Amino acid sequence: MIKTIAVAAVVAAALLVPSIAGAKDAKKGGPSPVLVAPSDLKWMDSPGNPGVQVAAVSGDPNKGPAHFFIKLPSTFSAALHHHTPDHYAVVMSGTMVFNVDGQDHTLPPGSYFQFLGKKTHTTKCTDAAGCMLFVDSRGTWDVVPEKTAAK
Repeated sequence: MIKTIAVAAVVAAALLVPSIAGAKDAKKGGPSPVLVAPSDLKWMDSPGNPGVQVAAVSGDPNKGPAHFFIKLPSTFSAALHHHTPDHYAVVMSGTMVFNVDGQDHTLPPGSYFQFLGKKTHTTKCTDAAGCMLFVDSRGTWDVVPEKTAAK
């Protein structure tokens, strides 16, 4: 458990490096740092996805590149799909199962994943308490269902 928390902390710190670099630029008239405590997150329901909530910390996932948290209920399961933007993410809590190229990958808290080039996959939260991810999306966030062969 401590190892998992330590890994999550290291990964989260790595994701914050651009914000720290931004703080240095602020002195030169560059971008301001972004510092958000968990109590300041503004959770919004995800339209068309019951129980899914999103909290953006920079950018707007509905309009372009963004960094955001996403909460998934314990019952969350998404059939084969892809996302248009490349994205990089960390499992903050819960256990996620991604099926990529016919193989399941179980990712506990502290795990990192990325999907580039519209890579198709399925997504499932298998934790009774739900799951939370932190996502760095390089474009407008979407979920594009894949057509599957009729059985």
